[in-house]
Amino acid sequence: MKVELLSYTPEPEKLVATAAKLCYSNSGITELRDGLTPEKTRDFIEMLVSIGHESVMEHVSFTFGIEGISRACSHQLVRHRIASYSQKSQRYVSEKGFEFITPPSVSEVPEAKALFDRMMTEITENYDKLAEILTESRKTQLMAEGMDEKTALSKARKLANEDARFLLPNACETKIVVTMNVRSLFNFFRHRCCNRAQWEIRDVADEMFRLCLGAAPNIFRYAGPSCVADGKCPEGKMTCGKISEVRNHFEEIRNEMSKD
Repeated sequence: MKVELLSYTPEPEKLVATAAKLCYSNSGITELRDGLTPEKTRDFIEMLVSIGHESVMEHVSFTFGIEGISRACSHQLVRHRIASYSQKSQRYVSEKGFEFITPPSVSEVPEAKALFDRMMTEITENYDKLAEILTESRKTQLMAEGMDEKTALSKARKLANEDARFLLPNACETKIVVTMNVRSLFNFFRHRCCNRAQWEIRDVADEMFRLCLGAAPNIFRYAGPSCVADGKCPEGKMTCGKISEVRNHFEEIRNEMSKD
């Protein structure tokens, strides 16, 4: 898995503080912005986060490049609707010899790993065969309709990918570019940094959190799962029961990033 911070709004904390101050002042925007020292910005961000004034956080966005995750993980990721996504297409990109993600629980058991790898090999072979069969069938059909062979082959391959992908497993590796504003990221971290989140998307969320914290430490100082961000677990009887461990984990991340 690889998570990279591709881009983010310049001077994110100063922008948030400027937008928030505008709500409470008659001063001009430029005047407000120019009057914000790093110390004043930090203190104002601290106040905003403490009172839950999150609407001003929507002015700041972060864009991530995420590689080496499964389709199972990306399906969870795109459920966060206030975001923008661009994902590698299985229609336009052939998955011949596709990479796949193996869950740690599978890797740890030799018998399970052997079964998993055997199935991935079988799916890979069948995907390749199906794509070839469909390509030849579509090419023949298109040429019969008057299309030249070269054009027919190119179009047939794309059409074959469309239907051959139905064989592909959730384990199939994918790549995706994600843009979220800070308010959406707060929500994302509350749900996906939680100990009860599925292991793969939790790993993605933890790495996204690290990157955000490095770029805007005051904004994301209290972000994280609900037991960190809100001071309590909302899961009731379904709680992981490890709140202290989770809080310590995020405290370690904050300490680690502050040293950098």
